[in-house]
Amino acid sequence: MKKVLIFGVSGFVGNYLSREFIKNNYDVYGSDKTYNPVLSNRISFFEADLLEADQVEMLITKIKPDIVVNLAAVSSVGASWNIPQITLSVNVIGALNIMEAVRRVHRSTKILLVGSSEEYVISDFPMNEDRPLNANNPYGISKVTQEQFAKLYREQYGLKIYCVRSFNHTGIGQKDSFVLPSFCKQVAEIDKSGSPGTIKVGNLSVKRDFSHVKDIVKAYRMIVESENCHVIYNVGSGKTYSLKTMLEYVISLSTQKISIEVDTSRFRPTDQPIICCDYNLIKNQLGWKPQYTVFDALQEMFNAYIKN
Repeated sequence: MKKVLIFGVSGFVGNYLSREFIKNNYDVYGSDKTYNPVLSNRISFFEADLLEADQVEMLITKIKPDIVVNLAAVSSVGASWNIPQITLSVNVIGALNIMEAVRRVHRSTKILLVGSSEEYVISDFPMNEDRPLNANNPYGISKVTQEQFAKLYREQYGLKIYCVRSFNHTGIGQKDSFVLPSFCKQVAEIDKSGSPGTIKVGNLSVKRDFSHVKDIVKAYRMIVESENCHVIYNVGSGKTYSLKTMLEYVISLSTQKISIEVDTSRFRPTDQPIICCDYNLIKNQLGWKPQYTVFDALQEMFNAYIKN
């Protein structure tokens, strides 16, 4: 069987991606700074710090994976404003450590690096892959820089490095520091209290393209299994909803009366009014399309918080 090594496997997406590869008959190896007990017992886990180049090279030398996927990242735009230095270090140096290790010890390994819609110039229309890049936050800038290094290593060393620009995605297991899990957790806690309550929120007017994480990880697998590493694909649902609409849906799942309080401290320094994905390229070339909606994910997360 083919072998895949996932850095950042203990994170939110890592659990889903590892199961996607297992389901498709891969031997899955995972690495992170700590082990997440929700991971499948079919994963061979290795503790490592992506910022330690020797640890990364040792793992790739030992495993000789057919595919490496890097999910280890500062993945929150909001957090990136508070820790720009760490964001650039983890998101860029971490990716470079993987590229360098593959260059040095196993050049046939495919690498998948995860980028973001935050790389693009602001647009009110669905964004395709031809849209100019001009990130306006530390997270987006780190992802643009990562892509530039990927291009350099493809051209100079012939490495098979795949890049994807994914739009927002969510599901059970995402930290409640992110907006939709925060909605679900707060509403579920009010519901379980048996009394009316108030939910604190940030800017509800922005419209976002949210996918179910299960759709996203399927796209990642399909992309890195494809032959042309020079094509960069967008991955998203192609539909936008305001945060207000998504919050109202979550509130509708509760039996309690819930009021909304806007907390301006939750606003970001800059916030694009609309972010929407045009995923026609991956649909036409690889046959991928979403199977779930953001409302499926919201209901699943709300139910999980009610049970937990």
